[in-house]
Amino acid sequence: MKAPRTTGRIRLSRAGRRRVQTLVVLLSVLMAVASAVLAGSLLVNASAPFDRAFAQQHGAQLTLQVDPARADAARLAATGRPGRLTGVTAASGPYRTAQIDPPGPGGIDMHQTMTVVGRATPTGGVDDLALRSGHWATAPGQIVLAVYSGQGASNLPDNVNKPGDVISVSPAPGSAKLTVVGFASSVTGSADGWVVPAEIDALHSAGAPTGLQMLYRFRSAGTTAQVNADRAALTAALPPGAVLGAQSYLDVKLAADENTALFVPVMTAFGILGLLMSVIIIASVVSGAVSAQTRRIGTLKAIGLSPGQVVRVYLVQALIPSAVGAVLGAVVGDLLGAALAGDSEAVYGGSSAAGAWWIDLAVPAAALVLVALAALLPALRAGRLSTVEALALGRAPRSGRGQWAHRAAARLPLPRAVTLGLASPFTRPVRSAALLAAVVFGTTAATFALGLTSSASAVTTARHPSQQAPVSVFLNGQTPDGKGFSADPASTLATIEAQPGTASYVGQTQSEVTVAGAAGTVQVRLYQGNSGSQALAMIHGRWFGRPGEIVVPTHFLASTGTRVGQRVTLVDRGVRVPVRIVGEDFDPGNAGLVINADLATLIGAEPTAHPDIYSVMLKPGTSAAGYVAALSRALGSSGAQAVADPGEHLNATVIAFDAMAVLLTLILVSVAGLGVLNSVVLDTRERVHDLGVCKAVGMTPGQTVTQVLTSVAGAGVIAGVIGVPAGVALHDYVIPLVLRTAGSGTPPQVQNVYGLPELLLLGLGGVVIAACGALLPAGWAAKARTATALRTE
Repeated sequence: MKAPRTTGRIRLSRAGRRRVQTLVVLLSVLMAVASAVLAGSLLVNASAPFDRAFAQQHGAQLTLQVDPARADAARLAATGRPGRLTGVTAASGPYRTAQIDPPGPGGIDMHQTMTVVGRATPTGGVDDLALRSGHWATAPGQIVLAVYSGQGASNLPDNVNKPGDVISVSPAPGSAKLTVVGFASSVTGSADGWVVPAEIDALHSAGAPTGLQMLYRFRSAGTTAQVNADRAALTAALPPGAVLGAQSYLDVKLAADENTALFVPVMTAFGILGLLMSVIIIASVVSGAVSAQTRRIGTLKAIGLSPGQVVRVYLVQALIPSAVGAVLGAVVGDLLGAALAGDSEAVYGGSSAAGAWWIDLAVPAAALVLVALAALLPALRAGRLSTVEALALGRAPRSGRGQWAHRAAARLPLPRAVTLGLASPFTRPVRSAALLAAVVFGTTAATFALGLTSSASAVTTARHPSQQAPVSVFLNGQTPDGKGFSADPASTLATIEAQPGTASYVGQTQSEVTVAGAAGTVQVRLYQGNSGSQALAMIHGRWFGRPGEIVVPTHFLASTGTRVGQRVTLVDRGVRVPVRIVGEDFDPGNAGLVINADLATLIGAEPTAHPDIYSVMLKPGTSAAGYVAALSRALGSSGAQAVADPGEHLNATVIAFDAMAVLLTLILVSVAGLGVLNSVVLDTRERVHDLGVCKAVGMTPGQTVTQVLTSVAGAGVIAGVIGVPAGVALHDYVIPLVLRTAGSGTPPQVQNVYGLPELLLLGLGGVVIAACGALLPAGWAAKARTATALRTE
């Protein structure tokens, strides 16, 4: 009857007296659980991010734009009443809309119309808006702007990016102005901005075109055919010509999935890496902690405990700090998830699932099961030992284990402290293997993360030419009295060429054609001049060099069944234009259906086509500001306007992705360091008597530190040799997979991001991780007094 109470006291007293080991177990489980909770949240976030955000925000499956002159608000509202039309289950609106045209940099008319909707509140039952910053518009003269996937306000100049900024509703002098009071997102992109309903009247009075918007959800809208049927039913219920336009959520989903496809597999890989490392660390820490107490088990048997009681003692002893660490780890994981929530929303364009309740329950429970299993195996093995055998074995490894390593290391022309450290891992090969696995995972994670962040930046650079033009000249401008007109392309080009600082230029405009095998029209980017300076990254082939040659993205080749080198026919305004595909470029945007060609290629079909913008490259040493001032004087009142590029634009999604990758890497490396710390603490405690003997014969504290650090240096070197190639291989597997998911091939500058200096530094990273994990026990061993160490056995 007394044995259970005795074992209970033993469990608690041992946990209290082995403070370092208990703390290591607690911290290791804490970090592993925190990493696993965060990894699980990432995996949940990576699973159908658009669908999750669509459900959370009650997205509109169909957005209808209606002409108020043909269907008034009452008649439009009647179409949204459940039961009035077959299939409609919910609706919101009608909302009045207005079209505004904010000017770009320098007051230039960018011809990018924004749809502004009058809504009193961000919620309405359908298409609830998520307020990202600031507050909702509450008075006339205020506007809430739309943000999509962290990219900033839609169709606005770069200087409009925070609450308090002011925009004009048109480029005309004296036009009405609106103060930005907040930023919100619509999962279905129903508008570019929102104002109070009364503001629509003011915009209408100022000449802005107005309309009505209605948002619907249906009983069946899972396919394009079903959405089209629902749209047809609504159109039939309204007067002819009342419906001006409609947007299906399936089109928005396609665009959103193209964006997140670049990040979902990456976050999944990080999540799986974190979960695997958590399993390895917890198992090695707990099994090592139990197996290190074999002699204590012999003592417990000597005082009368049965094998079953011994097993229970060490199970509970492992579970007590592990349970505390698991609970704290779930809390830390949720805090880290909250810190990453904004970045996750920026990457996925929806609400974050970090901190999901079932993850907080499942991960700690799984960790405790893993702790129990990891502790049970060595406890059962020790419990089966006879009392005499357990007492005799004590802390010491099996006789003769690792002696060959000590003999081999002793022959090396190295200090004795170093050779002892190099040979010591072979004394406990299983524990050393666990330490090696932890450092390998940490090195792999660091290598993988560096490659990912480099590739993410390379993706942005590849899609937007690296040689950004410092000066842009727009041919659509404004006279001083506010009247707009187009400048003459020929005279504008002559002025640019005559400017002393001009090195080269390239003009750009856009058109649309049809291509056999491609559904609908296809956008064409037309270039004039030195187009190579604005060339996209190439996957195969080359950039076009003359009229009649085109460069297309991967998806164009797949959808049309063509290949590089093949001829196709473009149809432009009824004119058939034969061309040859000379290159495959990296351009997964716009559904991967954008053709790049020389302006002269379509001149037969569009004889009046001319560039809308000229990008100007300057001669070395030419000041962009001075050049713009001189060119503006030369252009005079032609209407063309020269603007200096403000510099490199940072992609908010890439910044968010980099932040997530760096934080995840730090967490995984920290977990690996704790695995090293645990192994070295156990080794140092087991060898404390040997350390005392070494100190007694003259080993200094510095030599003791050297011996302990050297014992993990070999694992660090091997981890670098294994982990760096593993990280590179994982990167080289994930990146093409990511880009194939986005419908594109992989350009070399996105794939080949590792240089020799980076690889060498990453190889040393394994040694750094191992050394950092061993510093604390090395310091403890160096400070231990010789007499104390000799008495400890």
